Amino acid sequence: MKRCPKCKRVYADESLTFCLDDGSRLIAGVAEGGSADPNATIRYPQNIPTSKTQMKRFLPFAIIALALIGALVVVLVLWRSSQHSSTSNNATPDPSIPAGAEPPHVRGNPNAPVTLEEFADFQCGACGAYYPEIKKMEAEFGDRLRVIFRERPLVPTHEHALIAAQAAEAAGAQSRFWEMHDKLYENQKAWSEVKDVVPLFVDYAKQIGLDPDRFMRDLNGEVVAARIFQDGKRAHALGVDATPTFFVNGNEAKGESWKPDGLRAMINQALSGANPK
Repeated sequence: MKRCPKCKRVYADESLTFCLDDGSRLIAGVAEGGSADPNATIRYPQNIPTSKTQMKRFLPFAIIALALIGALVVVLVLWRSSQHSSTSNNATPDPSIPAGAEPPHVRGNPNAPVTLEEFADFQCGACGAYYPEIKKMEAEFGDRLRVIFRERPLVPTHEHALIAAQAAEAAGAQSRFWEMHDKLYENQKAWSEVKDVVPLFVDYAKQIGLDPDRFMRDLNGEVVAARIFQDGKRAHALGVDATPTFFVNGNEAKGESWKPDGLRAMINQALSGANPK
């Protein structure tokens, strides 16, 4: 027998724990004069929460917490991805390395994920042979690649290398650098064998729509000389002593990677987020 200590009701059902009238916990034994209720069945009072009630109460909070955790995970993954892409595809500039001429000569999407920086000499035979390969890569990779050209005339090895660099920079002063760049490489053999190249360069300037008088003034001007000098300082700091030399997102192409297929592989690695080697 069990009885309620408050209302004194007596229960014959030993499985009961709480009083059916006031919810008090039952105690063993029957009070004197008490009577047992043989038909009593187990029932829990309203103020004693069941596991289902607790679950319903906390379910909305659990859902909100899970949603917040999920959102936080997504943000973290995206942030890590952007950081990885940033570090892989855009090498942090070394402050000890000169930036080179500013602004640099860029062809392609200025916001491309991969930058191919070329140090070249307009009279260099290897540079001339590589010129069509670079053009092919620009077409192949499209907006995913930008090309930066740096002046690296090898003098006195190449007799006309410096004046050719000056001609390209003088054209750049009239926003026609790449047009002159292409002219010089496409006609490299012709002007390399001429003693006095200036008349030829003036003719090229006219062909690409330059003001020839301004072209001649700029050819030996301080701005042009300063740009070539700044690119030279960058080349020296990076240890560039041969042309053409290439860097993909700041990583130098060496050995097999220097060849066209190797250079393409480096570009693809950079696009995939891997560190190009």
